[in-house]
Amino acid sequence: MCGRYAITSAPEAIRALFAYLEQPNFPARYNVAPTQPIPIVRLHEGRRQFALVRWGLIPPWVKDPKTFSLVINARGDSVLDKPAFRNAMRRRRCLIPADGFYEWKEMGKGPRQPFFIHRKDGEPFAFAGLWETWTGPNGEELETAAIVTTDANRDIRHIHARMPVIVAPDAYDFWLDCANIDAPTAAAVIAPAPDAVLEAYPVSMAVNRHANDDASLIAPVDPATAQAQDEVQRPAPPKSAPKRKKDNKQPSLF
Repeated sequence: MCGRYAITSAPEAIRALFAYLEQPNFPARYNVAPTQPIPIVRLHEGRRQFALVRWGLIPPWVKDPKTFSLVINARGDSVLDKPAFRNAMRRRRCLIPADGFYEWKEMGKGPRQPFFIHRKDGEPFAFAGLWETWTGPNGEELETAAIVTTDANRDIRHIHARMPVIVAPDAYDFWLDCANIDAPTAAAVIAPAPDAVLEAYPVSMAVNRHANDDASLIAPVDPATAQAQDEVQRPAPPKSAPKRKKDNKQPSLF
């Protein structure tokens, strides 16, 4: 899965890679979290378009988003059939720009260790995404998106069993062109990234807190040091109140 990611390249670099006409000016983000606005690239009237949508897909048939589970990832093996993704896979495929993403590795009985995963050459890339428009009872509209995931490749399998689908630049148009490329054909893009393209290294447990968002989050750390820092920063549990002596003369409320 993918629950946090980073987009740190300058807007000009992202615009050059994805060739959209808009000129957005957005800050570097080192800890993009679910429900936050994220940039996507989609086709609109035959050309690539930059847009901001909410991370967490809501299908149009949902009556009340508050009762619908947050869907930040779409499993690649179910996008053709699962009702939540089926129509978006046919008609609303998108690209989600990124510079890297985080995965958490189980560390025995201790806390899970976060790893930052990015291209070895440091270049930005694109996740395969799906987007939808939800319309409320009063006509309000909310555009949302999810990241398509697949089995992890050899580079990161030791960290997590799954990874986001990374679309090669020469397949951008193939994935985006819903008018001419049907969903089963486009699904050929859904595959693990080639081996030896990505690298992963442990980072600070500060990424666990979505309010943290700066370049220190992607700095390599020693896992033992990261766990020690997490123990120091973690708030101490509240002390339990002292037990009251039972007063047989008064009824207890506790």
